[in-house]
Amino acid sequence: MTPRADTPITLPLRPDLAGEVPYGAPQIDVPHLLNVNENPYPPGPQVVATLAEYVSAAASTLNRYPDRDFPALRSDLADYLAQESGVRVAPEQVWAANGSNEVMLHLMQAFGGPGRTALSFAPTYSMYPEYARDTHTRWVAGRREEDFTLDPEVAVATLREHTPSIVILTSPNNPTGTAMPFSTIEAVCEAALELDVDGSPAVVVVDEAYAEFRRAGVPSALELLERYPNLAVSRTMSKAFALAGARVGYLAGSTDLVDALRIVRLPYHLSAVTQATARAALAHAPALLAQVDSLRTERDATVAWLRAQTLDGRPLQAAESDSNFVLFGTFDDRHAVWQGLLDRGVLIRETGPEGWLRVSIGTPQDMIAFKDALVEVAGL
Repeated sequence: MTPRADTPITLPLRPDLAGEVPYGAPQIDVPHLLNVNENPYPPGPQVVATLAEYVSAAASTLNRYPDRDFPALRSDLADYLAQESGVRVAPEQVWAANGSNEVMLHLMQAFGGPGRTALSFAPTYSMYPEYARDTHTRWVAGRREEDFTLDPEVAVATLREHTPSIVILTSPNNPTGTAMPFSTIEAVCEAALELDVDGSPAVVVVDEAYAEFRRAGVPSALELLERYPNLAVSRTMSKAFALAGARVGYLAGSTDLVDALRIVRLPYHLSAVTQATARAALAHAPALLAQVDSLRTERDATVAWLRAQTLDGRPLQAAESDSNFVLFGTFDDRHAVWQGLLDRGVLIRETGPEGWLRVSIGTPQDMIAFKDALVEVAGL
């Protein structure tokens, strides 16, 4: 007998997904949204006009599939990276997808899988183990130091112990904001070359989602691409470009690495509208990135202010940050602090090690509201 549509049944969910819940930060409509590291400044009128022009042109072709390899967008991204970092890569060395999340998933699909291991160092971005889970890749989290830095000797020893096929280094790191010295990245890349993963070295991915917010003098791992063909550097347009709603992420790597991602991507995965939106934004890169300096200044001021506060006779801690957010603490009951801020119209993120909270950098008005609320709630 065929069951009725309203009859409860048990669906054949994969056993490893039983009890799991969807990823996502709270989406709550409050005056001060400081929880998901968005750029608080929306695109200006000229940018919006160009976006409308590009999207309108794409709309007239929506009866056709988009270019599945989007060479024009890849060329524009290569030009941007050359301007931003001083590193010139060929368009064929660039790959893009629906947010850096999909870029990371492509990497796991291509280089992970059953019998293989992905490795990173905690605390770090909480989606990484989910990418591994979804691709049946074993997940291993190595350790960072108390100040959230990564000891290169510990990192190399961890690689040799677990022989991963994928190593993810996040710089600046999320949720800590910590940038990684070149020497550490080089040590990991060298160790990855020595690993034997089915006769090949491990792939090293440096996630630079917040790279544009790094302080002066902090280099990009893009400078290492020429030396390490097993290296990929991932970026996003969600943060510095204020384009979170467009969902555009990308990476640069060797042509062999990029070609491997082309094998696993879904057909026509990047819509014509998404490609048009990204190209319009890149045409206005200076305007969209104009607020980066002010956000850096606001971030540094927030770190200094937090460190000047005392809680129960001890100073608050704030991690060194090269991102557009600050991890701070510690609190005996961080959820109570989070809730108290929310009750006052300020939404931040309850994430990271126990006792810590993370605040995204907003407008000056946002940060005044955050500070006032925190003083009141925490009794600073």
